[in-house]
Amino acid sequence: MQFDVILIGSGFGSLTAAALLAQKGLKIAVLEQAKYPGGCASTYKRKGYWFETGATTLVGLDEHMPLRHLLDVTGIKLPLLKLETPMQVHLPDRQVLTRHADLEDWIKEAERVFGAKGQRPFWEHCYRVSQQVWRTSLEQLSFPFSNVQDLWQAIRQVRPHQLSMLPGAFRTMEDLLRRYGLLDNKLFTDFVNEQLLITAQNHLVEVNELFGATALCYTLFGNYYVEGGMIGLARALELYLHNQGSTILYRHHVNKIIPKDEGYEVSCMADTYRSRFVISGITLNDTFQLFQDKKVRQRLKPYLLPSEKLNGAFTMAIALRNASAIPVLHHQVHVSEGLPLIGSQSFFVSYSHPADKGRAGEGERVMAISTHVPNPATLRIEDKRKLQEAIITKMEDLGMLNRADILYLDSATPGAWIFWTQRAYGMVGGYPQYRDIKPWQMKDARLDHRGAYVCGDSVYPGQGIVGVCLSGIIAANKLLRDHF
Repeated sequence: MQFDVILIGSGFGSLTAAALLAQKGLKIAVLEQAKYPGGCASTYKRKGYWFETGATTLVGLDEHMPLRHLLDVTGIKLPLLKLETPMQVHLPDRQVLTRHADLEDWIKEAERVFGAKGQRPFWEHCYRVSQQVWRTSLEQLSFPFSNVQDLWQAIRQVRPHQLSMLPGAFRTMEDLLRRYGLLDNKLFTDFVNEQLLITAQNHLVEVNELFGATALCYTLFGNYYVEGGMIGLARALELYLHNQGSTILYRHHVNKIIPKDEGYEVSCMADTYRSRFVISGITLNDTFQLFQDKKVRQRLKPYLLPSEKLNGAFTMAIALRNASAIPVLHHQVHVSEGLPLIGSQSFFVSYSHPADKGRAGEGERVMAISTHVPNPATLRIEDKRKLQEAIITKMEDLGMLNRADILYLDSATPGAWIFWTQRAYGMVGGYPQYRDIKPWQMKDARLDHRGAYVCGDSVYPGQGIVGVCLSGIIAANKLLRDHF
């Protein structure tokens, strides 16, 4: 079967690129190995409840942000509820820190908990940087550069505010905290480290200022809940693709991508598809395994990260009765002594919205819990019940649940993630940020400079739905500019 573009995987980066290319009239096929769309930003059904696969928070709808751009271009409508309070953080000293959506309210809260020293200038600086980063992201769609045309396009789009950001690529978040006299504030540095793990997958000594400031400020932009779960995002794009004459083919596990004289041959066990162009929406590690082309594999090798530089996840899915009194949906819980077996010092909790009746029964709510597992290929969780018990005990102690109200509980290790998503090592959250990898050194959207491209959370700009949305925008933009 012949298509203009085949996309591997239905993660949000792939779906973004697919929607933008379909909007230009190209015939698109998305090949997805699972039975649901969305990849690591989806929802699955178990025992009558709908649980989140991975991502639970949504940003990117403000002006100059990628998701807003996608919706404006395509006209896609999403089933969203705006959150008044994005998150609460339960600190080791038992203080509860509220991540207010308003900058001024947030600074007052940060000063209340961490002390006044340095907080206001630090957060005003981070917020200013984050605004510049998002504005620049849609102005510089040729970034990172991989040919002369990219560089020429970038020069034409240069604005003064972009140049002012450049030094931030050479400074780490550790440097920024030192600048504002905050490095000796242990409660604050611990808070920053665990917050950075959510969106940058690393700590302040490694994350550069541009990514770090943006990561820390995501609660200061519009935060939304998707009715029915994150699968609502993917379903909205799936419907758009169908309306444009394109499709998503489920239960199609791609095992080979073979370049041909005219386009590409994509093999899915017994089925073979042909296309003029191909976009891989899976990780670079997995893309490397699929491409039957030595030159592509040689180009990808320097960008691949081993397990010791990646994170897996331990996740829990819980259904509760009598949980309607919890008003804030998202919580980060600090565990200074570390969780058993894996040593993680925080876990993230997301409740379903009390107004969302589609994910649980009357008077019930579901919740997703996740925590990082470093070096997932070697860290084996032999008895996950110990980890479950530590998390439930901590949450019960904080008044976040009553174990007698648990109607259903299941948990998953990185091994389960490998089974569900087919991602190398069970990697979640994308490639972590590292100080020795500058933004322009990250893998750009082109794979072979012929017609193969890549997007997703292991290429620029990396993590989160808003980040992979931008990667899909860039991949679609480069494909169209290269060939049309």
